[in-house]
Order: sequence, then structure tokens, then C-alpha cells
Amino acid sequence: MSTPSKISPTTLAKLAKLGIHHRADLLLHLPLRYEDETHLTPIADAQPGMTVQVQGVITHSEVMFRPRRSLVCRLMEGHEELTLRFLNFYPSQQKQLAVGKQIRAIGEVRMGYFGLEMVHPKCRTADDDTPLQQSLTPIYPTTAGLAQPVLRKLINNALETIPLTDTLPAPLLKRLKLADFGDSLRLLHNPEADVSATALEEHNHDAWRRIKFDELLAQQLSMRVHHRERSKRIAPALPPHQKLTAALLKKLPFKLTGAQQKVWKEIAHDLTQVHPMQRLLLGDVGSGKTIVAALAALQAIENGYQVAIMAPTEILAEQHYLKLSEWLVPLGIEPVWLSGSLKKKEKTAAAERIASGDTLLAIGTHALFQASVEFNKLGLVIVDEQHKFGVQQRLSLRNKGDEPHQLMMSATPIPRTLAMSYYADLDVSVIDELPPGRTPIVTKLVSDARRDEVFERVRAACLAGRQAYWVCPLIEESDALEVELQNAIATHQQLTEALPELNVGLAHGRLPSAEKAAVMAAFKAGELHLLVATTVIEVGVDVPNASLMVIDHAERMGLAQLHQLRGRVGRGAAESMCVLLFMQPLSELARERLKVIYENTDGFVIAQQDLQLRGPGELLGARQSGVAMLRFADLTEDEDLLEQARLTADELLRDAPDVARAHLQRWMANKHDFLQV
Repeated sequence: MSTPSKISPTTLAKLAKLGIHHRADLLLHLPLRYEDETHLTPIADAQPGMTVQVQGVITHSEVMFRPRRSLVCRLMEGHEELTLRFLNFYPSQQKQLAVGKQIRAIGEVRMGYFGLEMVHPKCRTADDDTPLQQSLTPIYPTTAGLAQPVLRKLINNALETIPLTDTLPAPLLKRLKLADFGDSLRLLHNPEADVSATALEEHNHDAWRRIKFDELLAQQLSMRVHHRERSKRIAPALPPHQKLTAALLKKLPFKLTGAQQKVWKEIAHDLTQVHPMQRLLLGDVGSGKTIVAALAALQAIENGYQVAIMAPTEILAEQHYLKLSEWLVPLGIEPVWLSGSLKKKEKTAAAERIASGDTLLAIGTHALFQASVEFNKLGLVIVDEQHKFGVQQRLSLRNKGDEPHQLMMSATPIPRTLAMSYYADLDVSVIDELPPGRTPIVTKLVSDARRDEVFERVRAACLAGRQAYWVCPLIEESDALEVELQNAIATHQQLTEALPELNVGLAHGRLPSAEKAAVMAAFKAGELHLLVATTVIEVGVDVPNASLMVIDHAERMGLAQLHQLRGRVGRGAAESMCVLLFMQPLSELARERLKVIYENTDGFVIAQQDLQLRGPGELLGARQSGVAMLRFADLTEDEDLLEQARLTADELLRDAPDVARAHLQRWMANKHDFLQV
């Protein structure tokens, strides 16, 4: 860090933990909250729940040993008294808080055993002439061993010595009604006493709006720069020949929906271009993304290029392999299967077929991008459930070819704000229509106390000729979770005993691949009435006769996962039901999640609610590994700023590239990112 030489290596290491590597980084290390030391509150006016600064004389100070060792002092102001309690203290504090000392204390007031008290207030010696602070005191995010006064001193030094020139032109700021950058930073680090602390802490002060806009603008510029860079790269043009694609469409027992035709047209057009396609295909559970992927693969194969299809789990990759083999083998295309569970001999044989070009379609898991796997002529990479892969993994697969086209697919719908913010570098296609014949799924919330009733419902459905899933969140007991948490193995045994007339199967992530495939095949063939499974069945499993799903301990699962699981039923003509079995008591977040999934079947609505409940991290998954998440802007609250930033980014890149470059330099200079994948 190019900071003054007197900063010790130890302090530099601690600053690095906070993401501060250069002096300029200190400017954007903004306060979490503020303490008001600009005025004194009489002890008589202090109320529980208030954070105040008081002044008085210590009239009593002793170390007490019950209920635990603590330093307890009484602070008097006139006839009013306040207790100060310290659970961890040093000899120097005892001296500072000796009887007769006059001090100022700031902290939250609460009702204690001896009346009003402050626990661990910040104290300093003071008398009637000691001046008050002129601005609110910032409290910064910090790390162990890095005290607030040290951070404040470093940040104030940076504010005084680094030019705070504005990267954006004055006419633009005036048009968007944005405050000056330097003024905003100075205010946030040292707000005057009359500035609303509430507006500061809720991030809706004009100064905060400026910082949030700048952050969003930098993100939008970065995305667009990557998009432009990609358009300069040369990829193989793959024009449609219409032989294999037409043959597949003719053989299908169903017609493509309007939405499928629309997205297929967009993808087919991209593949004809000499720049690499980078398209994200979004489609709710069961919307038919796999057939679109098959058509894209055929367009590449018709041009003599290889296609790699990668999925995050073996069970999902295997589903793709079986489905695509069923469609493509009759057309003379035999896919190669490659996964980590294959024996060495089988892996070597598959890798040889891929390297020699003997096969034009390889389907598998992470095994596809291992160093030992080389492609002969890779033209298209298709990544399913793309958010479950890290950026390095996707890069590794892309680097197997000479700028192959990329199609990423996800059944986790992306809310508009998230797509605008984190996927602005991608072209997005959405399948917003389900195939005909899909029946609505009824969702029921049932307490674990009624488990026996759920058993009976399962029995009735299976004896009536339907099939059912019972999904558990774990496969074995864990000391870290409550004893009552049911696991898949115990539940399988319990259901086998409770429902002796049914054939009950078990599938979980640790079953050998062949066993798992056999269980799933038996369930699909109707030989099993009930399948007890962990969330390995979350995606890719298609059994039209399964019309009932029970999700055990639904309160422990995320909204996207619950929606994915529920989508495994409702694939046939029979009315389908999803029972969410939950344990009491429910946390507030779990209650909100279950309410959302109960009230909604639209994946995009659910994703938007998920964004509001938990922020973007879960929906983005591993895409943003290595990329700084937004620190200041909030996608659920700052949609207006995001829209402004999006339009401004286009304007600057078109009319003022130097301004765009300077803005990116300020915000992104020290951040390595992987947005190109």
C-alpha cells in the first residue's frame, strides 16, 4: 500500500483483510453507523433503548464476582444516577473510572437490575470545559486488532491528501440531481451534527445516493466493456443446415411452444455470427430447456464442430445423457458420457473419443474440463444450472476450444434488477411459457405434528396408481443439527415399516452411481411407488406419473430449491400436490419463505421475493466468485439508480469514453474480475 511509511506491516496486513490495499481504498471504506458525541443528554432524560452521551462523577466503583466477574460503577449527575457495567476490563479502566473521576460515557441505555444502565459504554475523562465533537463519530467495519481511532486517523489523512476530483461532468450530475463526489465522501466520513443520523444509517441521504450511483455505474461500465471486448473475438460461424434439426423436430412426440421457438430462433441466429455467443437461457422448472439445448447442439454438429454439455451433478448430467441419446442416436449421433465416477479405463476411452473427434457430443460433469480432456474441434459449450459452477470452472471448459460459443441455462429465474446488474454482459433469452398439459400444483403447509396424516395421504395416492417423492435435507445424523431432524435413511426405514404395501426406494448423493441410476430407472418405470431422496432429485428428473411430493423440514430449504423440487411433480395430466412438512417453532425468515412458496407458483415472482429476503448472493451462486459484490447499492431498493446507471453507462461509452475510463479506474482499478465468463 502506498501509505505513509510509519504504518506498520501488522496494520497493513489488517487493512488488507478489509480489502484496503491502496490509500485510495480508504476513501471508500465507509462507516457502518455513527455515534453522536456532539451533545450531552441529561441522565434524567435518558430512556431505555436510546444511545446517548452523558457526563457525571463516579461515586462508586467495584469489581463484582456474581453472577460473573464485572466492573460496576455508578455515575452521578446532580441527583440522577446511571450504572456502568463492564464484563471485560483492564486495570487502566479501573483507574479511569475510580471514585471522584468526572467522565463522559456514550452507549445504549437499558433497564438493569439496579435501574438504568449502560453495558460497555465508551468512556473518557472530561470536565465542564472539555469541548464536544463537532461532527458525528463514524464507526467503521474493522477487524480484530484494528481500533476505530487508528482507522479514523488513516481515513482522515487520505481525505486530506488525495484529490477528490469528480469523475463525472457537472451537466450530467445536474441532470441526474446527484451531489458532488468529494462533498459526499467528506460528509459520510465526518457528518455535521445537524445531518440526520437516520438518513445516513438507512443509506437514503443524498451523499449515499451519489456513492451508490457511482458503484452501479462502474459495474454497468465494466459489464459493457467486457461485452464489447467479446464482440471483437472471433468464433466459428455455425450457419443452420436444417437437416438434423428438422429430422429431430419431426421425430418429437410434441410441438415446440411459442416461447421455445422464440428462444431457439435467438440462439440459432447467435450461432451464425463470427463472434462468440454468450447467452443465458432462463426457463422455469419444466419449461423445456433441454430440447432447445439439443437443437443448438445439432446446429454446431451439422457444421462439423464438437459440443460439450456440462451439468453440476452426476444425476442431472446423466438425465441429459439419457434424454439426448434417446433423441439423437436415431439421427446417427452417439454422445460420449464422462463423469468422475467412471472407472479409469472408461474415462480414458471417453477422453480418446473426444480428443480424436470420433464423437461430436460430450456430456458430463466437472470431469469435462479436467486437464487430461482435450477436444478436437470444440464449437459450442452448454452449461446447465450455470450458477452452480465457479467462474474458473466455466473458463476451463471454454479454454478447451478456440473461442467456442457458450449457452448457459438456469431453471432459477433471475429478477429483472439482478439481470440488469449482474448479467448485463450476457444476452438473455427467457422461456416464459410451460408446455401444454402441465397441471397446476397445489401446495400445502403441514406441521410435523401431523406426519401420520401425511403417511396416509402418500398411501392413498400410491394405491390409486400414482407415485410420490419424499424429500429429506440430509442423509445422516449430524451433531450440528437437532436430533429430531429426519434423515433420508431413517425416513426410508420409517416409511417402509409404516407403508408395507408399497415399494419404497431410496436415492441419495452418496449412493454409487450405478445403484442411483437403477433406483431412478425403477421409479421412472413404475416399479417403485415411493422414492425417498435427498435433494439429488432437485433438477432434471421427469416422471409424469409422480403427482405427490412431500418435502421434509421444508423450513430448512431456500426458496429456489423448494421451487425446483416442487417442479418435479405436475408433469402429467393428474392433479398434483406438494406438501411442505415443517417443524415448529419457525424462524421469521423460514415463515416468510414458506408463505412465499405457498402463495406463488411463478418462478420469477419467487425469485424476486428471494432477492428481497436474502439479497443477490444465493441467486447468483458461484458466478460472482472473484468479483466484488455490490457493497453499497441495494438492488431491491435502488432500482431507479440502477436504471439511471444503465442508461448513463451507454451514454458515456458512446460520447465520453475518457470519462468512462476514469470512473472505472476509481472503482475497479484493484479488482480482478471474471465477468467475461
